[in-house]
Amino acid sequence: MKISGWSFASLILLFFILHFIFPLKINVPYSTIVEAKDGQILSAFLSKDDKWRMFTKNNEINDNLKKAILEKEDRYFYWHFGINPIAIVRAGFNNITKGRRTSGASTISMQVVRLLHPRKRNLLSKVTEMFTATQLELKYSKDEILQLYLNLLPYGGNIEGVKAASLLYFGKNPKALSLAEATTLCIIPNKPTSLRIGGNTQKITEERNRWLEYFREENIFSKTAIKDAIQEPLNINRKPLQQNARHLALRLKNIFPDSAVITSSIVYSNQLKAEAIVKNYVEKSKMFNIKNASILVINNLTGQVECYVGSNDFDDYENHGQVDGTRAVRSPGSTLKPLLYGTAFDLGICTNNTVINDVPSNFGGFEPENYDEKFNGEVTVDQALAFSLNIPAVKVLNDVSVPAFIQKLKSGGCKHVSKKGMGLSLILGGCGSTLEELCGLYQAIGSRGKWQPPVYIAHEKKPVSIELISPEASFMLTEILQKIRRPDLPNAFNNTYRIPKIAWKTGTSYGRKDAWSIGFNKHYTIGVWIGNFDGEGVPNLSGAETATPLLFELFNTLDYNSDKSWFTAPKGIDYRYVCPRSGLLPNTYCTGTVTDSYIPGKTISRICNHLKEVTVSTDSTISYCKTCEPYTGTITKLYPNYDPELLSFFEKEHMIYRKIPPHNPQCTRIYNTNAPRIISLNDKSEYLIEENAGTELMLNAQVENTVEEVLWYVNNKLVGRTAPNRPVFFKPPYGQVRITCIDDRGRSSSIGIIVRKF
Repeated sequence: MKISGWSFASLILLFFILHFIFPLKINVPYSTIVEAKDGQILSAFLSKDDKWRMFTKNNEINDNLKKAILEKEDRYFYWHFGINPIAIVRAGFNNITKGRRTSGASTISMQVVRLLHPRKRNLLSKVTEMFTATQLELKYSKDEILQLYLNLLPYGGNIEGVKAASLLYFGKNPKALSLAEATTLCIIPNKPTSLRIGGNTQKITEERNRWLEYFREENIFSKTAIKDAIQEPLNINRKPLQQNARHLALRLKNIFPDSAVITSSIVYSNQLKAEAIVKNYVEKSKMFNIKNASILVINNLTGQVECYVGSNDFDDYENHGQVDGTRAVRSPGSTLKPLLYGTAFDLGICTNNTVINDVPSNFGGFEPENYDEKFNGEVTVDQALAFSLNIPAVKVLNDVSVPAFIQKLKSGGCKHVSKKGMGLSLILGGCGSTLEELCGLYQAIGSRGKWQPPVYIAHEKKPVSIELISPEASFMLTEILQKIRRPDLPNAFNNTYRIPKIAWKTGTSYGRKDAWSIGFNKHYTIGVWIGNFDGEGVPNLSGAETATPLLFELFNTLDYNSDKSWFTAPKGIDYRYVCPRSGLLPNTYCTGTVTDSYIPGKTISRICNHLKEVTVSTDSTISYCKTCEPYTGTITKLYPNYDPELLSFFEKEHMIYRKIPPHNPQCTRIYNTNAPRIISLNDKSEYLIEENAGTELMLNAQVENTVEEVLWYVNNKLVGRTAPNRPVFFKPPYGQVRITCIDDRGRSSSIGIIVRKF
C-alpha cells in the first residue's frame, strides 16, 4: 500500500495540530542535592512527592551503565525518532503467532513517556505513548532523553533514578559503578517485585550473570571484563545517605527551592575535617557544661565559604543541635573592637602608640569596667586592643560617635544593630551580631579593608566589594592582632610550636554565655563560637581559654601547608617618631622616641604635652602663675601634665606621683578654665530614695593637679569640703536639687538632679 504525498503531509499536519492541542509537559520533581565545590554530595532532600529522585548529570553517567542499558532496552536508540517501526512489526508478529504478549516494542523514549505519565496498558495508551515519544524527540536531544530515562527508573520503594539507587544501594556516585553494579541497576527496574533489593540476593545475582553472559555473546564488553564482573560478589543493601554541612544545605534549599542540584562553595575534604574537629572538641567540653559550637571558614582570596558547621551535632535534639549557630544572634563581646580602632585610625583620632587613660570613667551614668575589674593607668592603643581593655575602647567610641560606628557596622553587613537606643555599651557587646557577620568583618580586615558578602555558591559571580576601612588601617590592626604575647593566648598554648601564624581576637559576652575567637591570615578567616544554644552561662567559659584552642586547631589542620606568607605594608602607610609617653610628635623635652606607623593626610599631628613648664620657688615649695610670679627667687621646672581623671585614679589607688607644688596662696587671680568635672552624681538623672531610710548620695569630681581643696554646695548650701579627688556624702532633699563644686581657685561646675521618695 502506497502513501501519497498528500496523505503524508496530512499526517504531519495532524501531528502538529495535536502537538499544539496537547503540548508536551515535563515537570519532574527532583530531590534537592547540595554538592561541594568538587561535586561531592554534601546533603540531599526528598522530592516534593517524597521520592529519592536525584538528578543525574551527563558526566555522571557511567559508560558501562550506558552500554548495558542501551543493549538491554533499545539498541537502536540513536537511530530512530522515538518509535522503532521494525520492533513494532516484530513484536506484533510474535504476539499474534504465539497468542500472547511475548515481547514489547517500547523504545527508551516511549518508556520515558510511560514513566512520566503512567497509563493503563492498552492500544490507546500505546498510540498515545508513540505520539508523545515523537514530541519528546523533537524537543530534546538523544542524550537528554537518555538522561531523563535514567533519572526516572524505579528501584523499589521511593527510590527512583540510577543516581539515587547507586548512592543508596552501593554508596557511590553512578560514575564509579563497576560493570557488575551497572548491570545490576539495569535489570532491577524490569522486575522490581521479584528482584527486590533486600529480598532474594541470590536471584538478583543469577539474573545479573545471565545478562552479563548475553553481553559477552554480543561482544558488548570484553571477555575479561565479563569474567571479572561475574566473579564480583553482590554487595547490595540500603545504606544511609551521607549528610554533611546540613545547616548550609537547608539554607541553600530554602533559597533555591526548585533547584535539583546546588553546587556550594564548600571544600569537601575540609568540611569533613572541620565537622570532626568541632564534634570531638565539644564532646570533651561537655564535662564543663559546654554543649554547642559553630564555625565558619572563609577563603580571603575568593570570598567563598569553604567550611560551614552550624552546630557540632545536627541530630543532638536534646541540646538543640538543629540551631544554626552561624546565624544565631548573640552578644559579640569584645569582637567589634578591631573595627572600631580601624575606624579611629582612618579618622585620624589615634595610632597604635597613642596613649589613652585606662582609669575609672563616667560617661553620663555609664561606668564601664575591664574584664578583670582592674585599671592600668596610661596605656597605648596597641596595648588597649591586644589586652582588650574596655575603658579605652569606650573612650574611642565616644570620639568616633555611636551613630557613625553603627553606620560602619551596617556597611559591613551587620544587620542587627540599630541607632535607636544604642549607647556606648555597644562596643562591649551591648548589641546583637552573628558569627557570619563577625567573620565578614574580620575577612575584610584580612583583605586590606575590602568587605563583601560571603559567597556560598561555587560559580557565583564575586560580589562587588566596598572599602570598610583603608588598607593602611587594616595593616595597623593586623600588626596588633598578630602579637603572641597577650592575655587571650590560651594557657595550654604558651611556649608551644602549635600556635599558627594568624591575627586573632577573642570575645566573651556578659554572663559568660558566648565565647568567640576569630582569626585570619592571608588565606583564611576562621570564626569560632562556643556556648550553649539555650543561653545558659558557664562560669569558666571564655574566648581565650574555650574558643581559641579550637581556632588554633582548625588553622593548624586546614592551613598547615600554606606558604606562610604574611601581610606587607601598603604604599599609603608611613612611619614617624613619637614620644612613648603620649604617642604624639615629640616636644623639645621628650627624651626618647619610638617608631609609629601613621596614615599621611588622615592622622592628626599633635605635639606632645605630657610635661609642662611651671614657675616655682627656688626650694620648689610654691608654684606661681604669670599674675603672681615675683621678679626674683624663682626657677622653671618641668612637671607631669596629668589629666584630672588620671590624678583622681592616682589618688584613689594611693599611687605616688610627682605633684606640682601648691599655688602661691597670695595670688588673687580667678581661673576660668579647667573647672572641676563632676563624675558623681550624673547630670539630669533621677534618683529614688527610700523614705526615712537615711540614704546618703556620693559626690566626687576630677580636678587638675594644682588644686588643693574643693567645696560642695547643695541648693547653695555648703555640705562638705575635702581634698582633691576625695568623695563627699550627703543626705539629699526631695525634688529638684542643684549641686555645685568649687575648687580653691574659684572655678566651678554644676549639675541638676531629681530626688524622689518611694
